[in-house]
Amino acid sequence: MEAYPLHWPLGRARTPSHKRLTSRFDMTPDRARQELRAEAERHGRQVVISTNIALRRDGEPYASRNAPSDTGVAVYFLRKGRPVCLACDQYQNVWENMRAISKTLEAMRGIERWGSAEMLDRAFTGFEALPSPDMMTPPPGKAWWEVLGVTPGASADQVHSAWKERCRANGGATVELNKAKEAALAVVG
Repeated sequence: MEAYPLHWPLGRARTPSHKRLTSRFDMTPDRARQELRAEAERHGRQVVISTNIALRRDGEPYASRNAPSDTGVAVYFLRKGRPVCLACDQYQNVWENMRAISKTLEAMRGIERWGSAEMLDRAFTGFEALPSPDMMTPPPGKAWWEVLGVTPGASADQVHSAWKERCRANGGATVELNKAKEAALAVVG
């Protein structure tokens, strides 16, 4: 899993940009990134923080780049040998989404400290990262727009609506539908 560009977890809903919130978090973007990495490392190993912020060769973000329009953050790590992903895009700034995930991880660590480790293990099963060797490849034999039943020039809103309709018709999301949606959003944004 690469840190840049953002690798949003397969099957997780996105927050439309017009519905993003402003947080009450009070810290610098660099501190939010450092705290997120530290919290994730307390839970597991092989931590990757994925965003649309370009990185230098040393893995640190460029200071002079403009903020990305997609402020989503996905944090991947191994916890007890299992891949886990926590993702957030509900805030207007990348650092705010980093802080939200960091605070969530901190609260989850509290569950473990308070003697409910089994409950924490069950909670983390909901964050397991789905295996997806190549999420951007459409399903074999079909283009993403054929799977979703839209035109190749569909908007992101049309893609989301078509995906939801197909999920309802199939009794839930399928790997084919999820891959088609991811491929579509990679193209249409």
